[in-house]
Formats: sequence, C-alpha cells, structure tokens
Amino acid sequence: MTWNADKGLELARLDAAAIAARQEELLRRHVRYCAEHSPFYRAMFRQAGVAPGDIATLADLARLPLTEKHHLEECRDDFLAVAQDQVTDVCLTSGTTGKPIAMLQNNADLERLTYNEEISFRGVGITSADRVLVAAAIDRCFMAGLAYFMGLTRIGATVIRGGSSSTALLVELIRNCRPSAIIAVPTLLLALAKKLEQEGLAPAEVGVTRLICIGEPVRTPDFALSPLGERLLQAWGCRIFGTYASTEMATSFTDCDAGLGGHLHPDLVAVEIVDEEGRPVPDGTPGEVIATPLGVSAMPLLRFRTGDIATLHREPCPCGRNTPRLGPVVGRKSQMLKYRGTTVYPPAIATVLQGMHGVQGFYIEAESEFALSDRIRVVVGTADSSLTAAQVAKKIAAAIRVSPEVVLVSPEEVLRVTMQEDKRKPVLFFDRRTSPA
Repeated sequence: MTWNADKGLELARLDAAAIAARQEELLRRHVRYCAEHSPFYRAMFRQAGVAPGDIATLADLARLPLTEKHHLEECRDDFLAVAQDQVTDVCLTSGTTGKPIAMLQNNADLERLTYNEEISFRGVGITSADRVLVAAAIDRCFMAGLAYFMGLTRIGATVIRGGSSSTALLVELIRNCRPSAIIAVPTLLLALAKKLEQEGLAPAEVGVTRLICIGEPVRTPDFALSPLGERLLQAWGCRIFGTYASTEMATSFTDCDAGLGGHLHPDLVAVEIVDEEGRPVPDGTPGEVIATPLGVSAMPLLRFRTGDIATLHREPCPCGRNTPRLGPVVGRKSQMLKYRGTTVYPPAIATVLQGMHGVQGFYIEAESEFALSDRIRVVVGTADSSLTAAQVAKKIAAAIRVSPEVVLVSPEEVLRVTMQEDKRKPVLFFDRRTSPA
C-alpha cells in the first residue's frame, strides 16, 4: 500500500459516510490479510466459527474475540504474518503494565509508521521550516523516537535527536539549535523549563512555539488543559498538543489546534469503545479503547484490547477534519481502584496533585484492603514546610470524593522511586494488590 499524507488529509475532510466507507474497505482487506497470513488469527477465525468474509463493517468486528496482551506474550510467534527474514525492526512495548512485548516490523510497516507520524505532525502544523527537538528515546527498541524521526524527516523538518536522559544536554541543544517545537513527556518538559531558568534562559523566549506531549494526558475530559497542561503553558507560553499512542497499535492520535481530542486516522486504525462486558458504548461515553490497526504486515492485530479508558467524539472538528477524535485517557482498566464504594483511576489523583502549589513530584500505591475497597497511599514530594499531609488529603477528597492516606517526603525521595532506568517516563503508580481489579 502506498502511504500518501496529502491523500490522507483529503480523506479526513470528506463527509463521515465517505470516511466510514473507505475505512471499512480497508478493514475488510486487513481482516482477509490476518486470516490468510497470521497463524494466530487463522486459528481464532476457526475457533470462533467466523469466516473473514463475515466481517464487512466495523460493527461486525464484535463477532470476533478480543486480542489481549497475554496473547502477545504467550503466542508471539503465532502473530508473525511474514517470513522471519522479512523482519527489519524489533520494537519493545514500554512494559508499563507488565513485561515488555516485542512487536516486529518489516519495511512496509516502517513506511506505514512514517506516514502515521507525518500526517500527525502535519495536523499539528509542523512544516519543513521547523526544527524539532525530539526529547524521547530513539534507542532501546522503543518505537516512539524512531517513528518521530522518520515522520519528521518525511516532512523535511530538521530533527534534533536529544533523547530524554539529560536535561543538561537538552538545554545545550535548545541554546545552540533553537528548536521551534519539542516532543517530550510533560514532566520532562517541566523539568527542562526549570533547568533553562537555572541557566538564565526564559523558556517562553527561546523560540519554541509548540510542545507535543507524549505519554501523559495534558487535557481533562472536557478538553480544558489539565493542571499539568496549565503548568506547561505558564512555563513555555506556547501551544500545547496532546497525543495518545501505543507500540501495539503503531498508530497515534494527536490534537490539532482546536485541542478537542486526538484525531483518528481512518486509514490506519479502527476503534471501538466498549464497556466492562465488551459491549459498545454510545459516543461521548468513557469505555475501553479497542483498536484494530489497519495495514500492518508483520504482526497485524485485530480488536486489540488496550486497557485504556477514553471517550470517542464524532462531531466535526473546527480544523476542518471530520474524523472521530479520542479524548484524553482517564485511566487504565487494570488500574481501576475501588475506595469505599467509589471508583477512581490514579490519573484523577495525579491531576489534583499536579495543580497543587508546593507539590514537587508524587507517586501512588494501592494495596488490597477489603473485597470491594483498596487501600490508597499517596506519597508526595515537597520542600514546602507549610504543606501538610492533611491539606493534600483534603484537596484530593474535595476533587474526587476519595480520601487516601497521604505521606510527605522529600522531592529527591520521590525521584528515587519514580525514575527507573528502563522506563521512558516516571512510574507514578505501584499496584501492590494481591488481586488487582
């Protein structure tokens, strides 16, 4: 398949019926490919008693079982749909919710990945005139940094591969190369702003016009900037864009200037939003994101269960595109906490903490307490002697009706726990429950 970003952007501006028709044409092609080339899906179709030709529309996908992470762990070789000598790249998932999984790619997949980032960055307004600092790992088999590099070079932008391991290096790159945009995890961007100020540079005056935020939501479900997003805006004084992606999907959902959710690329992915029973939920209702990445050759997936909770929106976007948009991820299904009759996700607690003066880092721990209630412990880093644990607990309770145990420690102690060498972003949630929800 030829990936052409101009045609992709034209597709996104067609009416909803035309977009759906094109997506379902590609879905049928993808289903046939999986059934013919993937041993895992050949067996799945046989066991489900479904013929590939029975899947003609997005709604028909519900006839197939979900693909889960443990399938990829246990049956990885059966997912490979090309000869081993056609594999040209090995990507590892982040391992945020378990051990990393190897996702193999061939050259066709790399072309698709390049297109995905090209069309996403063009939606952000990146052009060949931009100099983009990629403050994300391009090594250690991570997909994201590689994808950003390929997509940006396809556009013709200048790529500054700074990585994410040294804010001192990033400061020097900003000082010497003057990027117009930065791609990074929001917490790293905040740390970078602080480092710039320590070096006598005002972040809002170094020429950066866009921050493309990965890994952590920067908007609330109503699309306002989250406290984290607000802090970025105050620090950098430029436009803030959120993204959502995963290695398994090999597809990203990126905000446009309207900031009303990440645009779905209909030629790259089909998305379902389902409830706990696997039934589709109405548009605008939160549910688990089920993704079918289209056009993947080496390890194609059908109905991949992301575990992420988000909302799909289908109203036309002011940017002119009519593609559905995915709202910010509000939590992971496996991290859902039950607290005395209330359900809460760790990001909701994080959002409260990110907006509190005096909080310099935090992490959240969950332990089993009762059958229908978890014990939640929030460890907050602070150097502010006027801040108390009771104040933090009261603030959380006022926002989300949950009053966890709060412990104050030094910011350095929080960094020691949350910054792990093998992770791309700080680890903020530790699930110590014996039977996670």
